[in-house]
Amino acid sequence: MSDILVIGSLNADLVVRAPRFPAPGETISGEDLAIIPGGKGANQAVAAARQGTSVSMVGRVGDDSFGPTLIQNLQNNNVDTTHVQTDKAATGTAIIVVDSHGQNSIVLSPGANGKVTPADIEAIAFQDADMLLLQLEIPLETVIHAASLARQNGLRVILNPAPARQLPDSLLADVDILVPNESELQLLTGMPVTDTATAETAAKGLLSKGVGTVIVTLGANGALLVTDEKITHIPTFKVDVVDTTAAGDAFIGGLAAALLKDKSLEEAVRYGNASGALATTKFGAQPSLPTAESVEHLMSLPRHTSAGLRGA
Repeated sequence: MSDILVIGSLNADLVVRAPRFPAPGETISGEDLAIIPGGKGANQAVAAARQGTSVSMVGRVGDDSFGPTLIQNLQNNNVDTTHVQTDKAATGTAIIVVDSHGQNSIVLSPGANGKVTPADIEAIAFQDADMLLLQLEIPLETVIHAASLARQNGLRVILNPAPARQLPDSLLADVDILVPNESELQLLTGMPVTDTATAETAAKGLLSKGVGTVIVTLGANGALLVTDEKITHIPTFKVDVVDTTAAGDAFIGGLAAALLKDKSLEEAVRYGNASGALATTKFGAQPSLPTAESVEHLMSLPRHTSAGLRGA
C-alpha cells in the first residue's frame, strides 16, 4: 500500500472552450472537443503523485473505451491502480464548458463511479497507508464506511465535500481535515457565506461537530485555515488564469503531500495554494496538475514577480 490512499471517482472529461456560457435554450459555437482524464478522485491521486508521494487509487471505470485510457493514465503518473475495477457500465463522464475567463461549468454523469460500494474497500489494507483522500463523487455510504475504517486504522482523513451536499455528523466526526469552497461550506452548514467573516463563523460550526480542521478554499483570495486554536488567512499566488478545472484538486494533492513531509498546517496550505494556482495556468484537469519542482519554483519567487506566470 502507498502513503496516500484515494477512494473516489474517475471520469472522462469532455471539454469545450467557448467565449461564454450559453443562456438557457441558446446554442453558441465553441472550439474542438477535448477528451481529458479527470474525476475528483483521480485528479487528487495524480496531483499527490506528482508531488513525489506514493499513491493508490480505489474506484471503478466502465467497460467502454474510456476505462482503459483512464487506468493507463493513472499508471503513467505512478498511481497504483490495483484496486481500480472495471464495471459493466459506462465510465463516469463530465461535460465541461470553459469560458474566456477560465471559469468552468460542469455536468457530471456518474456511470461506474456510482457503483463503488463499501464492499469494494473491505479488502483494502488501510493500516499500510498514512492518509486517506475522499470526495463525494461516489456513493455517500461508501465515503462514510471508508472514513470509519480509516479512523479505526489511524489514518489522517481529508474530505473534499464536492459535489456539495449535507453530510451526517457521524462522517464529519471521522474527518481530520475538511476542505470545502465557499458554496460547499454554505450548503454544509446552512449558513450564509458571503465574506471571510461569515466563512469563519460557518467553519467554526463544523469544528463543533467533530471536524479536526477546516480549510476553506477562496479561489483568487487564497484559503482560510480554521482550527480550535486560531484562524489564519493564507493568500494565494497571482498567475494568468487559463482554466480553473481541477485547481481545487491540485490544492488538495499539494496539501496532502506537504503534510506527509511534516510541514505545518500553515505551510501545507501555502503549498496547496501554489499547487492550485499553477493548475489554473494550463487547460484541462490532469494535464494541468503541477510537479513538485514547479510548485517549489513558484513559491521561491518574490510575490511581485509571479503575476505573469503562465503554463509553468
